[in-house]
Amino acid sequence: MSDDRLSLQLRATRGAFDLDIEAEIPLAGITAIFGPSGSGKTSLLRLIAGLDRPDQGRIAMGGEVWSDSARRTFTPAHQRPVGLVFQDARLFTHLSVAGNLDFAQRRAVRGVGRFDAETIIEALDLVPLLPRRPASLSGGEAQRVALGRALLTQPRLLLLDEPMAGLDHARRAELLPYLDTTLRQLEIPALYVSHSVEEVVRLADRVLALAQGQCVAMGPAEAVFDQLEIEPLEREFEAGSVLAGTLIGTDERLQLSRVDIGGQVLELPMPVALQPGDTVRLRIRARDVAIATLRPQAISIRNVLDGRIVSLTPAEGSPYCDLVVSIGASQIKARLTRASVEALELVPGQAVYALVKSASFDRRPG
Repeated sequence: MSDDRLSLQLRATRGAFDLDIEAEIPLAGITAIFGPSGSGKTSLLRLIAGLDRPDQGRIAMGGEVWSDSARRTFTPAHQRPVGLVFQDARLFTHLSVAGNLDFAQRRAVRGVGRFDAETIIEALDLVPLLPRRPASLSGGEAQRVALGRALLTQPRLLLLDEPMAGLDHARRAELLPYLDTTLRQLEIPALYVSHSVEEVVRLADRVLALAQGQCVAMGPAEAVFDQLEIEPLEREFEAGSVLAGTLIGTDERLQLSRVDIGGQVLELPMPVALQPGDTVRLRIRARDVAIATLRPQAISIRNVLDGRIVSLTPAEGSPYCDLVVSIGASQIKARLTRASVEALELVPGQAVYALVKSASFDRRPG
């Protein structure tokens, strides 16, 4: 086994639910553990943290074995070099922010000093919060403090269990950049549990997708979300495509960027802090893609891509039909009504035009 991977071969039964996982996770960047509620995401994280014991199997980080049922060995949570951030910040209410951070520093393993307090406090913009008590913090502020506290324990691996689940859209938008920037700046590997496609696409270098207690896919986000069998894991309104592209130019006057996707070009609102030549990850919702059998003219939609229908899948119990359209080496998803599919007489293999009404830059792939 490589010494830079988290190795999982485990099984655990919780009532009628079975978790059966075998995976090798690189200890670099952010790995999202993704799936719907009840798929086993939090259960898996608790087993890795040492908060629960697996019934069978083995968990090892590099050459260090944390749990091995065959040898009856088990390293308890407080002896594992992991930092934990939960859905609720779990700050000590009787301490100030500075007091919470100081407590974490005192718990750090002696002689280990990968992250100094000043760097973490600056990266998470905690200086204005230091004298305040947790009760006076917003949800996003409290989670930033919780992240800082976890990092100050000097972990070798960070575990985040849906840290934005209780935040509204504005607070999530506030916290996401801190998570992304800080973890990459400090170069600490992280496992990020989420059922949100948007969070995963924005943060993750790779995705381990779970369904009914089993790993159903693992790989780069754009590859995992391109697989049809992953579609049931997405909430209906979030179904879409994740594409990797190259920023090839910008128009300062119109504030537009031009992105090459497999030889075809998308024009999008200009992102911040990206330069021509940078690779980018795009998120395109299926509901933002229309289909035409003839190239349209004199329309406001500027992104019209040549494509070919790969598949048509009627959504059970729904008036909609999900299409996969190949765009060069990439694929894009569209959600049309069944009536539109019949009216246009769409069939697999047919040449069509994909009209992209909207797309978002999620981040530069790691």
